[in-house]
Amino acid sequence: MEQNTLYSIAKSWGQTEGALHHIEEILDWVDTRNQTVVVEIQKSTLSASPFWFYDEQQGTIHNKNNSFFSITGFEKKSKSGAVVRQPVILQQEIGFLGIICQEINGVMHFLMQAKIEPGNINKIQISPTIQATKSNFTQKHGGSRPPYLEYFEQASQYEVVVDQIQSEQSSRFYKKRNRNILIRVEEEIPILPSHKWMTLKQIKQLMRIDNLVNMDTRTVLSCIPYCKLRFTQEQKEELKQLFSDISLYRSVFEQSSRNSLPELYQYINDYKMFEDEIETLIPLHQLEGWVMEDDKIACQNPYPYQVIFCDIAMEGREVKQWTQPLFEAMGIATFGLICGEKDGVLNFLVRATPELGCFDGMELGPTVQQEAIPLPDHHETLVDHFFFERLSKGKGILFDHLLSEEGGRFYHEQNRNVLMKVKPNEVPQLPNGYFWVDYYTLNELVQVNNTLNIQLRNLLSLLEV
Repeated sequence: MEQNTLYSIAKSWGQTEGALHHIEEILDWVDTRNQTVVVEIQKSTLSASPFWFYDEQQGTIHNKNNSFFSITGFEKKSKSGAVVRQPVILQQEIGFLGIICQEINGVMHFLMQAKIEPGNINKIQISPTIQATKSNFTQKHGGSRPPYLEYFEQASQYEVVVDQIQSEQSSRFYKKRNRNILIRVEEEIPILPSHKWMTLKQIKQLMRIDNLVNMDTRTVLSCIPYCKLRFTQEQKEELKQLFSDISLYRSVFEQSSRNSLPELYQYINDYKMFEDEIETLIPLHQLEGWVMEDDKIACQNPYPYQVIFCDIAMEGREVKQWTQPLFEAMGIATFGLICGEKDGVLNFLVRATPELGCFDGMELGPTVQQEAIPLPDHHETLVDHFFFERLSKGKGILFDHLLSEEGGRFYHEQNRNVLMKVKPNEVPQLPNGYFWVDYYTLNELVQVNNTLNIQLRNLLSLLEV
């Protein structure tokens, strides 16, 4: 990866001039496509699906091709005695979340897609250049190949900026991962009506519109390795001019003399080594406390989600009509990231977060990660209380918007994403598992697969200069 690419991307984070399209033009494009596209999604029943069924022998819901994903039961018993039982999504295949970037008129642009997912609350969302499961791009469903796939299949021919396999929502998926990849392509690229060039600053601005920029875009952008950038004094000064908060600039680009990696890894590795938990995949019909009905799988007690079955028809997809299960959230979760200036550097308060479907048991998550209906093993801490008290009073809020989760598997799920700035000495004494960390260190860690969870990566992607 060439240094001038990272430098151009960093500049694109703060540049307002030189964009190929104005924000208003991008919004008109999305609006026009929303008006012309036809989407119909109806809640249905499993028995009405010609493709999906419940396999009594395996205890899973899957399709006739054994492709895409399946749904099974999961049970986790912790040494504290807490037991969590729920349905989970099994999707072992790794899909592409890929973005092409290119310098146009001296400004780095990203090729973004206006994509519809069946569970999207608002039809079209701004998505990566390509967003496709392995079943999609190997055409197991009999549909057409996703556009621009060939660039990522032949990524080694181009400049690879990011190529990471990262986790997804581990509260619903079981060990699910996707390939987050960003490549720079110099050759002229034919632009389809479904795609448009945008600068990084424009994408960040669009994130402030509820449910417009999708989860997959946010996670790919969170992986950009600014920590690898080495620049001249002149370039350093030029970048500084773009930042309204110099403490954020230092946090992103200046390596701290304090190495917090051993402390972070010690805590995470201790958990992985000594936390005795028993995890078991079990048949859905053996899920205690859950009821399987033809139209849904629901918990007998309040729970963050249920499983529903949908009949879907839409244009602009590889397949035009299909049925599938979707996970429907019960309310809106809150994901919050506290930041504060320490010795002139912006630090972020992160929490080591175990999740039942996590590929390796635990990842670093945001300060607060709370479902609308908390899981049975959730315990509110003093830090949670501090965060929600300040949130209720609107104190120190940098970002507070509803953003969608993965529309290919989740039905109309939108969650509240909050960035909050505080004075670090105002925060209560930190319980075990909380850490103040600068952006540079978090950016180093995101270059390692399965270290920052999807909620933390998404919140870091929201930062503006």
